[in-house]
Amino acid sequence: MRRHHLAFALALAFCLPLAAVAGDGDIDKVNGTARVEAGQHAGDVSTVNGAVRIGDNAVVREASTVNGAIELGTHVQADSLDTVNGSVEVGADSRIRSTIEAVNGAIRLGHNTDVGGRVSNVNGAIVLDAAHVAGGLGTVGGDIDVGAGSRVEGGILVDKPGGWFHWGNSRPPHIVIGPHAVVQGTLEFRREVVLQVSDSAQIGPVKGATPVKFSGDQP
Repeated sequence: MRRHHLAFALALAFCLPLAAVAGDGDIDKVNGTARVEAGQHAGDVSTVNGAVRIGDNAVVREASTVNGAIELGTHVQADSLDTVNGSVEVGADSRIRSTIEAVNGAIRLGHNTDVGGRVSNVNGAIVLDAAHVAGGLGTVGGDIDVGAGSRVEGGILVDKPGGWFHWGNSRPPHIVIGPHAVVQGTLEFRREVVLQVSDSAQIGPVKGATPVKFSGDQP
């Protein structure tokens, strides 16, 4: 994830002619919003210093941005989503075939969203609303809320800060596994966290933290 983000950020920062190597249907912007209207199909959609906005029922290959958010409507299909310094919001009933990656931004998955790969960031909350993630969750400094009825395969990893990604945030991340949620695989915590698990949730082995049970909708 790190190498991909750095290479992408440097290329856009120096304004390389990405459109020159892009395939048909790609959308490339600099200092502006890259937009795909509802129901439309597109290839790679990318921008720098702007947002990517994809309407309901649209289909794209990859959506990526530097210094901007990625916003998907409902019933959207995409291969992957990738942002540096921006949030990712995926509307209900959408399908992401591969990964969702962010550096400094929150990731929110709407109701019944399906992600075929890993969902990860460095800073910013990761929130699942009855969503499915097949490749696990990962963060360094962000909170994670696996909402009621969500399902995660591949476990959870909260890594310790270090290198370029150590920004002095000493607050322990707050990890919540909601009612009737399922997390398969190891929940590994390489730094101090607060881990709260619903008494109706199912989780795999836990390394580096002690789960605290709660009842009801929220801790």
